[in-house]
Amino acid sequence: MSDDVLSVIPTDPHWQPEQAAADRTASIVVDLVPGLPDGIDVEIDVTWHDTLTVVDCGQNLQKIGCPHCGASIDIEWWADLLEAHSDDGFATLAVVVPCCGTATSLEALDYDWPCGFARFEIAI
Repeated sequence: MSDDVLSVIPTDPHWQPEQAAADRTASIVVDLVPGLPDGIDVEIDVTWHDTLTVVDCGQNLQKIGCPHCGASIDIEWWADLLEAHSDDGFATLAVVVPCCGTATSLEALDYDWPCGFARFEIAI
């Protein structure tokens, strides 16, 4: 069995709310999210990350496109990048894409399933 997770992240990947605002938001989410069948509660995790952290779609990601040349970017390149930053997060989102050698941002890549970067996340 697999889990379905909906992650809500800020549009500014560097932004983090104050504790009171995060608590209010989590409370709203609790009110909006229905429980699972058989009365099982939905798990809601509120997380502050010390560094930029990838919020990815896991195995749903099938393709990444370059916003500059339109070429497909090898998923293995992406997997290697995530592995290299798994312990420390990302100091920057700047990257040089392997297809055309253009400098860009990881958040500018064309993901075929939503992916993002954040220092704050609410996962439902």
